[in-house]
Amino acid sequence: MDLSDVLSNVADQDKGRMLEIIDPWTGTKTGMRFWMAGPDSDTQRRARIAMMDELAEAADEHGKVSATSREKARLNMLARCVLRWEIEEDGKAIAMTHKAVVRVLCAGTWIQAQADAFAGDRANFRPEA
Repeated sequence: MDLSDVLSNVADQDKGRMLEIIDPWTGTKTGMRFWMAGPDSDTQRRARIAMMDELAEAADEHGKVSATSREKARLNMLARCVLRWEIEEDGKAIAMTHKAVVRVLCAGTWIQAQADAFAGDRANFRPEA
C-alpha cells in the first residue's frame, strides 16, 4: 500500500456504503436504507468541521456548551454523513433533506446508533476489490 491507495480509499469513502437498518427487536431488515460516507471521507471531515463551528456558536460567554446544543450538533453531524437514502413513511418515499434526515435519526435512538456505528467503522469502507 502506498499513499495513492490511501487517497483512492478516501475518495471511495465519499461514494458511501449502504446501511440496512435492522429492527432491534426482531433482527429483521426494516427496508430503511442509508448510504453513509466513510470515516476518512471528505464528507465526514466537512461534517466534523461544521459540528465544531456549531459548537463554537452555541458556547456561552464562558465557553460552555449545553448538553442540548452538543446533542443537536452531534445529530447534525451524523445527518451530514448521509449521502442518500431509501426511507418511506405511510408507503410514500420521504424526500431527503437535512431536516428530514435529522427527523428520522431522532425517530429512534436505535436508528441513530446503527448509523453512527456504521459510519465510524472503517471495516465497512474497505477498498472494493
